[in-house]
Amino acid sequence: MMIPLKDNTFRQIIEGAPDAIMLADRQGIIRLWNAGAASLFGYSSEEALGQSLDLIIPEPMRARHWEGYHRVMATGETVYGSKLLAVPAAHRDGHRLSVEFSIVMLRDDDGTLGGIAAIMRDATERWKKEKALKERLAELESAMAS
Repeated sequence: MMIPLKDNTFRQIIEGAPDAIMLADRQGIIRLWNAGAASLFGYSSEEALGQSLDLIIPEPMRARHWEGYHRVMATGETVYGSKLLAVPAAHRDGHRLSVEFSIVMLRDDDGTLGGIAAIMRDATERWKKEKALKERLAELESAMAS
C-alpha cells in the first residue's frame, strides 16, 4: 500500500522525528528547529530560530567550524555530504554533548546553495563508554609492558 504524500507529510516527518533536524541558511542562522532538536539541545524552537549556530557549537570549536562552513557556502562543495560526522556540541545548560549527524546541502532550482540541513542524534553515552574502554585498554597494555 502506498501512502499518499500530502502537503503536510514532510512537516509531520520533521516534527515527529526523534532525531534533531535543523536547517541553517548561508550565514549560519537557524531557520528550522524540530522537537528533536529542542529535546537534544534544550532550546525551544522559539529560542533557537533566528540564532547563530554558535548556540550549539562549543566556544573552542567555533573558529574551525566557521572556517569550514564559509568555505562550503562559497564553493558549494563538502567532503562530508555522505559521511556520518561526530562532533562535540553544547547543551543549553552548558554540558557537553557528543552528536553524530549527516548533512544535506540545500539548493534552489538554479543550483545555488542556500544552506545546510542536519539530522543529528546524541551519541554522548556511547562516546563515554568507548573512551572508558580505550583508557582501560591503554592501562592493561601499559601493565603488560611493565
